[in-house]
Parts: sequence; C-alpha cells; structure tokens
Amino acid sequence: MVMTVLFAALLGLAYPLAITGLGQLLFPSQANGSLVEENGRVIGSTVIGQAFTSERYFQTRPSAAGKGYDGLASSGSNLGPTSQVLADRVKEQVSVMKAAAPGRAVPADLVTASGSGLDPDITPKAAFYQVDRIARLRNLDRSEVRRLVEGSVKLPILGFLGEPRVNAFELNRRLDAIGAKALAGREATATPSESAANRK
Repeated sequence: MVMTVLFAALLGLAYPLAITGLGQLLFPSQANGSLVEENGRVIGSTVIGQAFTSERYFQTRPSAAGKGYDGLASSGSNLGPTSQVLADRVKEQVSVMKAAAPGRAVPADLVTASGSGLDPDITPKAAFYQVDRIARLRNLDRSEVRRLVEGSVKLPILGFLGEPRVNAFELNRRLDAIGAKALAGREATATPSESAANRK
C-alpha cells in the first residue's frame, strides 16, 4: 500500500506536473497547441488541419475526424481499398479537383484523408497543383504564387526523416499577406474613387 501511494504520487502527480511546467517554460507555444492569433482572436493552429471552403485558398486533404478536423474525434475513415463508399467518395472529389485543373492528374492526398484526420500538411505536388486556380481567382501572377509555394516547402528533418511537405495553414496566411500587400499597392496609386471601389 505504501509503494502504491508513493508511485501514484510520483508518477501520477509529480511527474506530469513537472513535464507540464517544463513544457510551459521552454516551449509555451507548442505546449498550448501552437495556436495562431490575429487581432486577439485564435484563427487556427499550425499543427491541426482545418478546412478552407473558399477556392481562393489552398485546399487541405479531406478529413474523416468527426465532421472534419474535429480534435475530439481524431481518426481515419477505416474504409479499405475495396470499399465502394471510399471509391465513390474519392471519385467525387477527383471530379471536383479536375474541374479546376482539367487534364492534370490529381495528387492522392487531395482526395484521401490521413490516418488521424487532423494532418495540417499536404505534399508539394498537391500545393503546386493548385497554383493556377489560386493565381486566377486572386488575380496574381502565376510565378509569384509558385514562388510562394516553393518557399513554403519544409524538407525532411536531418535530410531523411519524413517527407517534403507544405503546411496549408501557414501557406494560406502568406497568401493573404500577398493579397493585402497587392491591394495596398493598388490603392496607393489609385484615385480616391478607385480606392473606395476596391475596398467594396
């Protein structure tokens, strides 16, 4: 009984509190979920995926976690390669993706969910696949959007751990920053009436 109480206090209280304290002290952002705030409001996390419904943004991979990217229901779909439900779902998503980029093969991660359903990353191939659509809808130069993707590619840790990847949330924030900068530049050179029209 003494040993049970001792180890319960040591491993059930002291150790978790010590690790939590160290996490808050040394890595406060990561310990609190790597949350990103804008104007005093949390707009997302760099380690949890989220859906971007507007076609003006880079799309992430589908999610089978709850109703989509639900941190309380992290899971895959558990549908196997012979599942007709999965085949129909992928076929539908492929047709949607191809409508925006006809004649090009759709990267697999844009039409299949990850095992956790919360993956925030897509492959560089999936990001480059969306460049033309983003450039067209945002009236940006294609080469500028492509350079943005190239600068957002994260390489494997130590050169061999993991795969090259692009964090869709961080990429979309950089995309918004480019749009805001371009709008400010246009307003700086526009007449007062044109500036008012742009803000509308």
